[in-house]
Amino acid sequence: MRFMMLVKHAENSGFPPKPLMDAIAKLSEEAVKGGTMVASGGLAPTAASTRVRVSRGQITTTDGPFTEAKEIVGGFAIFELKSKEEAVEGALRFMELHKKHWPGWEGETEIRQMYGPEDSGPKA
Repeated sequence: MRFMMLVKHAENSGFPPKPLMDAIAKLSEEAVKGGTMVASGGLAPTAASTRVRVSRGQITTTDGPFTEAKEIVGGFAIFELKSKEEAVEGALRFMELHKKHWPGWEGETEIRQMYGPEDSGPKA
């Protein structure tokens, strides 16, 4: 089963401290060696972003930053895992690193199962 984990936080959180980045690099290396991590990365601030929207039959583009954004997706990882429970366990380890290495930071990791052409929809 493939899962995407989305890390969400306030726009103005700043860049993560080096000890956190080092801990994440170690965790990521272990996941890659274990064959579970497919891809990962951090995302630029919304100031460097553009939204392309379809509304009422019109396509518009809007350059960031987006003043209405209270929470942004700051990073992602894609994993190939056996179960959602395994994904939750991984997210808990990841968030524990934030708690330890970035005191006062607040955010969340959203876990979403991914579907591909081989999938006909959610499995119970």
